[in-house]
Formats: sequence, C-alpha cells, structure tokens
Amino acid sequence: MKLKECEKSKILMGDYDVIVIGAGHAGCEAGLIAGRMGMKTLLFSINLEAVAMLACNPSIGGTGKGHLVREIDALGGEMGINTDKTFIQSKMLNISKGPAVHSLRVQSDKHKYHIEMKKVLENEPLVSLKQAEIVDLIIEDDSVVGVITKTGTYFTAKAVILSTGTFLGGRIFIGNSFYDGGPDGLTPSIELAENLKKCGLPLRRFKTGTPCRALAKSLNFDKMFRQDGDEKIVPFSFQNEKLEVEQVPCWLSYTNESTHEVIMKNINKSAMFSGNIEGIGPRYCPSIEDKINRFRDKERHQLFIEPEGLDTDEVYIQGMSSSLPEDVQESFYKTIAGLEEIEIVRPAYAIEYECIDPLELKVSLESKAIKNLFCAGQFNGSSGYEEAAAQGLIAGINAVRKLRNEEPLVLGRSDAYIGVLIDDLVTKGTNEPYRIMTSRAEYRLLLRQDNADTRLTEIGYKYGSVSEERYKKFLSKKETIRKERERLDKTFVKPSIVKEYLEEIGSSPINNKASLTELLRRPEITYEGLKPIDIGERPDLAYHEITQLTVQIKYEGYIKKQMAQVEKQKKMEKRKLNENLNYSDIKGLRIEASQKLDKVKPINIGQATRISGVSPADISVLMVYLEKEKRNGK
Repeated sequence: MKLKECEKSKILMGDYDVIVIGAGHAGCEAGLIAGRMGMKTLLFSINLEAVAMLACNPSIGGTGKGHLVREIDALGGEMGINTDKTFIQSKMLNISKGPAVHSLRVQSDKHKYHIEMKKVLENEPLVSLKQAEIVDLIIEDDSVVGVITKTGTYFTAKAVILSTGTFLGGRIFIGNSFYDGGPDGLTPSIELAENLKKCGLPLRRFKTGTPCRALAKSLNFDKMFRQDGDEKIVPFSFQNEKLEVEQVPCWLSYTNESTHEVIMKNINKSAMFSGNIEGIGPRYCPSIEDKINRFRDKERHQLFIEPEGLDTDEVYIQGMSSSLPEDVQESFYKTIAGLEEIEIVRPAYAIEYECIDPLELKVSLESKAIKNLFCAGQFNGSSGYEEAAAQGLIAGINAVRKLRNEEPLVLGRSDAYIGVLIDDLVTKGTNEPYRIMTSRAEYRLLLRQDNADTRLTEIGYKYGSVSEERYKKFLSKKETIRKERERLDKTFVKPSIVKEYLEEIGSSPINNKASLTELLRRPEITYEGLKPIDIGERPDLAYHEITQLTVQIKYEGYIKKQMAQVEKQKKMEKRKLNENLNYSDIKGLRIEASQKLDKVKPINIGQATRISGVSPADISVLMVYLEKEKRNGK
C-alpha cells in the first residue's frame, strides 16, 4: 500500500527510525541492537507472550549453535547473557574431540527465558514493544516506509526488519487435521503473507515440527538413564566469569521394536506421509516417523526427557517430533521404557510457514527488491533459535548503518560462523530449513567458541554494536592473555625440577631446560597442571582467558596453517564486483553461470566462487573481464 492511501483511510500512530516485525529470537536481537545504536525502535509481536518464546526445545546452543551464541555475545547481542540468567542445566558437548568442535549447550527455563528477555526490551530506553498484528508494508518508490496493523492503524519508519518466524502463513498439522495456527497455539499471520507476495517478495513454504509435552509426574524415571549437567559450569557470555546454579537432570530412554511397529502400522495417518503437508522439512531434525521409515535397520532411536522449567511439571520429549494423530502418538509413546503411563498435555504437531528465498537478499540481509527492508531468522529459510538470533543481530546493525549511510557489517567465512551462515543463505540458497553445523565451516580451528570475542568484539566496536565499556574490558582481557603468554615463553624450568612431576603424569622427561610454553604444548599437560612447577608469579586468570591461552599454545602450528589458507582466500574477496554488473554482457560466461551471477549479484570474486552453477572456468572468464576493465580505467 502507498503512504497517501494510508493517510486517507488509516490512523497514524507513530513515526520511528526502525520497526521490527516479530519478537522472536531474531526480532529481539534486531530491536535491541537498533535501540542501543541510537535508533528510535518499535518492536511488534502478534502476542506479547511470544516474545523470545522457546516454542520448540527449551534449550540454547549445541554443536555449531553454541558457537553462534558466543559470537552474538561478542558482537553485543543479548542471547548469551539471557541464557546465563535462565539455564537449569549446562553441558559442554564434544569434549573428547578437538577444541574446534567443543560446543556449549544448556537447558533453559522456558518461561523465565521469555520473562527476562521481555524485561530487557521493556527497559531499553529507545525500544518500544507493542502487541499488534502487522498485515501490510507501506512502499514508496521501491522503499519501505512503514507498516499497517490489522486494526487499521499505521506506523512510519525509515527501515523495517521482517523476522516473522513460523507465524507467517502458519498452518498446524496433527494427523488428518490441519488449521491455520502459529506455534504453541498462538495466532498466525495470514494476511501479511499474502501482501508480501503482492509486494514482489518470492515466498515458499517450509515445515518444522515439535514433540509432545507431558507431565513429569506421569513418567517413571527409574526406567531411564539420568543425564546430569557438567560439574564446572561454563558461561555463554564473555561478560560472566563464573556461574553457580543448582542444576536439574535430564533423562535418556529409547524407542524399541513395539514403538516402531505402532508407527509403521499408522504411518499413512501422518500428515507428512498423507500428502497434506506441502512444505519441506529440516533434514537434520526429522520426525520420529520419518526416522523409523528412513532407517528401518535401526533397532532403536534415543529420546531425551528435558524439563520445560522450574515452575512447571511439563517436560519436553526431545527427538520425537511427529504429525501423527493424537491417539497414535499416545500409543507409541506408551511403548517406551518409563513412558508407559505418560500423560500428554500438548500433542506433537508439524507446522508449515512462509519464508523468502534468501537468494533475494543482499549480504547485508537487505532485500534486493525493496530498499530499507531487512530480513532475518526463519523468514530467511533457516531453522533454530541461534541461527535466527545471529541474523537478527546483523540485520539490526545493518539497518542502522544503512540509515547512517555507512558500509554494512559483512562477516567473512573466516571471521565467524555467522559469516558462514549468512554467506551460505544468500550465496548458495537453501531448499530446506538451514541449520548451522561445524562441518559447514572451512576454518573451524579459527572459529572456535572460546575465541569468539577475540575475533569479533573489536569488529563490533568498530561498527557500533559494542559499547565503550565492553570494549575496554575486552582490551584488558586481551592484554592479560598476551602478558601471560609472554611470561610462559620466558619462564624456563630445569630437568631436575620437573623430573618427578613429569613422571607422575606419565609425560616423557626433558634433557635440557624447557619453557612453560613448550611443556604446555604436551597433550597431557594443562595450564592448571603447571602450577606445581611454575616458578614465576602466576596471575589469577578467568576460565575464558585460560581456555583461549591454552588453545593458542597447543594448536599454534595448525592455527598458522589455517591462517595461511585464509590469506589466500582473502585475495579473492578483495576483487570487488560491481553490484550493477550485467553478467549476460560478459563474453565467455556460460548461460547458467550468467543467470546465477545475475540472481545472486556477488560483491566479490570470492563470493562468486561459492555460487552453485558457477565453475572455475567461469571465474577465470570473470577475472579476465575485470583485468580488461582495470586496464581501460573502468
């Protein structure tokens, strides 16, 4: 709708710098960072109970996802801080493997997470939170200038961020029943989906699902395997040095032959297999009926019983999402050890929703079709709270920078998992809900969760998302680590002093004096373990400082090799491409390559190399073209 039409028929309720549609994990990060960067910001939620709602699993982090949370924190975001306030169990995953894949995962208190994030939003001076359903955008000269609510009011803005999650065109499926609905029984956004299509945004349908919720008092935990959190709690936020929480246990059980028999006997009643669902679901989070159908040779599948919070008896049955009818759900759950008397209070369901083809977005997450319209979260085709929050933070930063006529923050694949996430979406696209994984990153050893602040806090400060106070604390920590590394390099011990110590820990003796750095490189020696032989003045380092220092020293050789690879790639990233380049005019490019390049509009040669359908030969043609243009002074 045009602005003049609104002025004639609707009521103006306010003018803002930035408006955010949707207050899920993407919307919360986008709204907060826009406000903190000095913009008058309005954040809409279709229902205020949906603010930062953990609609599916009440957990934050996990493999790859934990890296994103740390990066969000390092750039000035809120997810890590809020998680540290509200978790009820904490566990570091993959500790038997190298530090590149260590990933923190916590079980959060679902209701407390929502409450605490809502408080932060309410107390942010330049951020306003409002419950309303947005039904349309106001577009003038291919630029978004405002939004319209269902009640006939409108709000104007210089930039708008779409972060609609699974509410946009939401439809719930349970067996043969389906109806328009959002997650957790909330109202969907149907009218906005239709109007976005009219605005020229190409939407498609994706699908996700969630397991049932049951009452803990109906379960027999004696038949399950107890899963406790780590004794030593590691904070998500770099601003927290130590956390002490009385943790609660989770529980592990397994499906069996009877479970599989019930599901296979009724599989045609599943909305997914009956043909009712059109949307494409996530490959890495399949429903239980999909798992059993695809992996028929597996005798069992694991499931976790995870508490929803401390003030409720509800538990989440992790690993058992389904769109089977309710009676079938109850039947197959009751075949599982410990769940024989299960009392289901919320059935499992699948949900379809509308999202954009991310190839229609710039690397800044701005729409290519509509100026000053930024997009984030599941609307961009991703899945997961962490992926959503990461995009929301970047979209918020870049909306502000666009309004200030400043260059956008674009993180490279060697800078952050956030860079990998966004580059994958806007360069390669996705045909299914996208999930971050450590295997997607080429430079995993550089992109560890322990060094996220070292990689990103300085960048955040430069681009305006990190405060002066936070930046000074970071510089202090960086200097502390530098000084301690220097001390370890210069502190030498004689063979006689360490002989007994090395024998005790099963490490080979030294014949000549060695520095503490050299000893710390040994796999069996830790920084804390050096105490008995450390003859210098040892500082009191925090957990994050010890972890970074240790990894830097132990993996120094590998890190240098990966840095060399990054430098080669950066040469490709420095070869810029004009946003308005018409690739069909470049002789020698294959038709498929020119079409793909015209659609993505890569900002540099490096990005062009990652576009599906663009071959090394096409890149060579591009390089020759750029060289000719350079010689001609263009």
